[in-house]
Amino acid sequence: MKIDRLVSMVMVLLDKQRVSARELADRFEVSLRTVYRDMEAIGMAGIPVRSTPGTGGGFEIMPEYKLDKKVFSAQEISALLMGLSSLSGMIREEELAHALAKVRSFIPAGRAEEIACKVNQIRIDVSPWMGGGHIQPRLERIQAAMQESRLLTFAYIAHHGAETSRTVEPCQLVLKGSRWYLHGYCRGREDFRLFRVSRMWNLQMEEEIFAPRAHQRPQLDFEEMGAAMQTRITLRIHSSVMDRVLDFCRYEDFSPDGAEHYLVLFPFIENEYYYDILLGFGRRCECLAPPHVRRELKRRIQDMAAIYEGHGAE
Repeated sequence: MKIDRLVSMVMVLLDKQRVSARELADRFEVSLRTVYRDMEAIGMAGIPVRSTPGTGGGFEIMPEYKLDKKVFSAQEISALLMGLSSLSGMIREEELAHALAKVRSFIPAGRAEEIACKVNQIRIDVSPWMGGGHIQPRLERIQAAMQESRLLTFAYIAHHGAETSRTVEPCQLVLKGSRWYLHGYCRGREDFRLFRVSRMWNLQMEEEIFAPRAHQRPQLDFEEMGAAMQTRITLRIHSSVMDRVLDFCRYEDFSPDGAEHYLVLFPFIENEYYYDILLGFGRRCECLAPPHVRRELKRRIQDMAAIYEGHGAE
């Protein structure tokens, strides 16, 4: 749902007494289904929109409701501006600029500098440090499909590199950590699934329109489950990788071991992901205990070395 379009619709409703669904659909170049969905979202946001059926009917904001600059406090406007700025990774620049301009129009006289100061206290940038340029076009295509309730088809690289073809009714874009996911109903699996956008390719928006399904939000918090599965292993690391290890540990888990090394109690789950993390620290990390994790790391290192001793070696 485009923030810019929702704000623009509110402005149109404030400017006119009543607007038909067809007029809104033509003005914003969306389907009637999208207009009704947007009106529902505006109503849920606290702006009382009512619908009048029949000839001459349409949508209107209830006459006793007035929207003026006093509706938003300086803190609320700051929060809106910070939230809109954080959407720069998924909303096209011109759309974001229009939305920001409209929100700034609510800034009370003489409060611009104060609000600008508050907004600049936090900056959210979801774009990666390097690469990731292929994600933006996919996000825009997924957004368009959701707005028009159209099917998406794509090839998907699943667990262990298995490639599958998917036909999905898109429901929601999810940003978790630094990665984008699509939550939607997979027709092949006949259930809702969460797909990582970076693993999609040949993403196509189909002509077929689907009726939105009732669905629950995806499970995104696995902290309690992960804590139950984790064990603590003992690592000896060089100080040069301490900053990277701190992404997974607390500072309290470190104890000095000589001038340049630390002993670390590292939270570990026995799966490919965690073994890859340890191997990623290279020769600057040694697993001291438990013995079976140390043996498994040694086996994996030997298998890796064997690759370079095969064909192509000089």
